[in-house]
Amino acid sequence: MRVNGRPVPFDPRDPQLAATRLLDVLRDRLGLTGSKEGCGVGECGACAVLIDGRSACSCLVLTGQVAGNEITTVEGLADRGHGDLQAAFVRHHAVQCGYCIPGVLTSCAALLERNATPQRDDVTTALGGNLCRCTGYQRFTDAVCDVAAARRGAAPADDGDGDGDGPVGAVGSANSDGQRAGGS
Repeated sequence: MRVNGRPVPFDPRDPQLAATRLLDVLRDRLGLTGSKEGCGVGECGACAVLIDGRSACSCLVLTGQVAGNEITTVEGLADRGHGDLQAAFVRHHAVQCGYCIPGVLTSCAALLERNATPQRDDVTTALGGNLCRCTGYQRFTDAVCDVAAARRGAAPADDGDGDGDGPVGAVGSANSDGQRAGGS
């Protein structure tokens, strides 16, 4: 098993570890605390990680099930080329309390790895297993679509509100309640 590109310093097939949830091994054995325990039953996505590039809830996976796999946590996304995605979340003000963000980022990274030109509906579908109670999903979608456009060398996507001002939260643009964001 490799985590964020590095071999783990233990045998994940050890009977005690093999029967331990991947989330607990990541947090308690490896000190990778970005993935969060939300519901513990795979409903919220706060614990999502990439397993061989596919998003999965680490609270539902036993370590022994992924002994030969590549695991990527939110801490390893930049090393996989997703630093721009993390920056876009900040730029779009898509982070509030932050609890769901590690899972949301990994789900979005998985989408971008398999679909370089996602449409807004693709982002919505990719985030179907991630719950957020703070931000709403519009800003997540804007960030992902802008990253996809930038990676293709295209202009950032419009925020879809019909005013032609570009992404939500752009300096000098109106936000969802009509106030100007970041400008005077």
